[in-house]
Amino acid sequence: MASSETPVTRRLKCIKHIIIVCSGKGGVGKSSVSTQLALSLHSSSPTARVAILDVDLTGPSIPRMLGLDGHGVVQSSDGWVPVSADGTEARLSCMSVGFLLKKKDDSVVWRGPKKNAMIRQFLSDVRWGDLDYLVIDTPPGTSDEHLSLLEHMSGVHSRLSAVIVTTPQAVALMDAMKCLSFTRTVNLPILGLIENMSGYVCPCCGEISNVFSTGGGEEMARREGLTFLGSLPVDTELVTLLDAAEVESAADSEGVSEDPAHGTERTFQLFQQYQRTSSSKLFKGIVDRIIDRIPIVEEEQQPHGV
Repeated sequence: MASSETPVTRRLKCIKHIIIVCSGKGGVGKSSVSTQLALSLHSSSPTARVAILDVDLTGPSIPRMLGLDGHGVVQSSDGWVPVSADGTEARLSCMSVGFLLKKKDDSVVWRGPKKNAMIRQFLSDVRWGDLDYLVIDTPPGTSDEHLSLLEHMSGVHSRLSAVIVTTPQAVALMDAMKCLSFTRTVNLPILGLIENMSGYVCPCCGEISNVFSTGGGEEMARREGLTFLGSLPVDTELVTLLDAAEVESAADSEGVSEDPAHGTERTFQLFQQYQRTSSSKLFKGIVDRIIDRIPIVEEEQQPHGV
């Protein structure tokens, strides 16, 4: 009923699917996976509307990876306007605490209550609009940010699902198991598991070499009854692309270019260049599996007899 609506549920009522990207361990490339997920969902349909929310409050990296560092958040009469990553087309947008810092190198030294308030504000005060997908990049582990997210979004729980990111090494898999345990404890449906940094793509010939171990994520998914979404090797093309986005964004913020159109042009180049990477081709298969899994997950969330 309308009377039971909260500011968060009112704000999120026009979002069809909310995908929380999580990992048990830091350094597994979760933010790069979140960025690729948003880019690939954007490309999955000419009409798909996607946004990405960065709730890694102490280490926001999504603005940098999208080449949006230095952008500010605009306040409208209807709340904060997320930063558009594709110009006037506005089919991919982003919100992050990184847009609110005076300097991108400023540290965020907040206790739990301040983090909780910030996450609530992101969910209730941002003008998200009509979206097909909201991708949420979370910090490592299972801490305040995760609990706050699920508490505030309890009214839209039927639209929530998660993707777990791990690397093949045993230590990362142990932490991924803790993340899996958390999702089961809070009844958060899992779309599947991605094994990142699984091998290394040679920049010269494109051959994938297993410099590190591989296959651990797939084995974990099989053992735990999860859908294995796919493996992503270390791709120097992708790393160079995201680093270049950071360099150009930093140059803009230092006054090298004050033309707003330059930022839009740079981001369009990011879209085009990403499509040419090996990672983009691999991630298309992952996104196809995620899109296929969403109706199944939603059906699993329905009460028996509905």
